[in-house]
Amino acid sequence: MNISTRQVDAFLALAAQRSFTRAAAQCHLSQPAFSALIRALEDDLGLRLFDRSTRHVSLTAEGENFHASALRIRAEVDAALATLRDAALLRRGRVSVALLPSLAAGWLPGVLAGFRAQHPGVELDIADVLSEPCIERVATGKADFALAAIRADTPELQAEPFCEDGFHLVCRADHPLARQPLPAGRRSAAAQWRALAEWPFIHLARHSSVRQYLEAAFHPHAMRTLMEVEQLATVMGMVRAGLGISVVPTLTLFHFQQEGLATRPLALPGLTRQIYLVRRRDRGLSVAAQALYARVMQQRPMHAEMPSKQ
Repeated sequence: MNISTRQVDAFLALAAQRSFTRAAAQCHLSQPAFSALIRALEDDLGLRLFDRSTRHVSLTAEGENFHASALRIRAEVDAALATLRDAALLRRGRVSVALLPSLAAGWLPGVLAGFRAQHPGVELDIADVLSEPCIERVATGKADFALAAIRADTPELQAEPFCEDGFHLVCRADHPLARQPLPAGRRSAAAQWRALAEWPFIHLARHSSVRQYLEAAFHPHAMRTLMEVEQLATVMGMVRAGLGISVVPTLTLFHFQQEGLATRPLALPGLTRQIYLVRRRDRGLSVAAQALYARVMQQRPMHAEMPSKQ
């Protein structure tokens, strides 16, 4: 059985008008074409829906039963079309994004504020998670795209460079490193390590991309680790209390821009974190997701050395 919306519309018009002539005119069809639609509908259903006479058209008992279903079908089709029109005009929709907590807390709110002001009817789902969960959410279809520090180029996923992120030393404003010149230049890695290694170091957890970048940049040297923590807010608290120093990405400095702390840029070969935008290869973005993607790309953070703050 294959009933079309044209047949449903013709049925509803005839049920309302009780005249083939008037119903055909309402549907902008000739009377023979209209009659053919009604016959085809009855043949498809295997039921007689109308009693016909030269002066009168009325619904049969089966036609009365089908009438309620036809009204519901028409309403559901209208609602579906309205939803599609709203989505096309960005009056409705849903976008799911996964991204690193440093981006979610510092850079993203301003981007989303502008997007929401322009598209208040679009629902937003934000997952602020580390790189591997970001990639997993895209791979499983839970996120439209992700911003992660992993180049996830696979047969299913594509990754494009999004932005670069530098690194900064963070310490108390009264710490010797807040004023001591740090070695610079292409051969400065060992010298910078020696300058930092004598101080207790607050590390992020080993599974974080920040930790992995630091260990790769200072290899084969190791920092004097005092403790490992999961959250940047915890790093900030420990450093502010004078328990140690740390090195954090530029995009996270909003955690440390406060009285009593100092931040200083580190210039080491290879100590630049690349952030990638990851999406599925086999799935296009919805209209709403495409709009947010365009805004994200337009407003992506540019890598720049930020001045030290004391």
